[in-house]
Amino acid sequence: MPVTRASEIGNYLYCRRSWWYRKKGFESANQAEMAAGTELHHRHGRKALASSLSRTFGLILFLGALILLVAYCTAQL
Repeated sequence: MPVTRASEIGNYLYCRRSWWYRKKGFESANQAEMAAGTELHHRHGRKALASSLSRTFGLILFLGALILLVAYCTAQL
């Protein structure tokens, strides 16, 4: 029994004719546009990952500064 992937279901729900063409092995006529869209998604994914890593690094720096502040204040007592 062949495996049905979630993306395949999404393709079917979006356009049944496109899904059928793909199942029959027909190539899309707009390969350049599809390649550009794929590259756009890859760039967005890299930016989202960089943003997440920057936020995590910022939170680590903030917590480190907070720990140092608490240590300094308790040493002054």
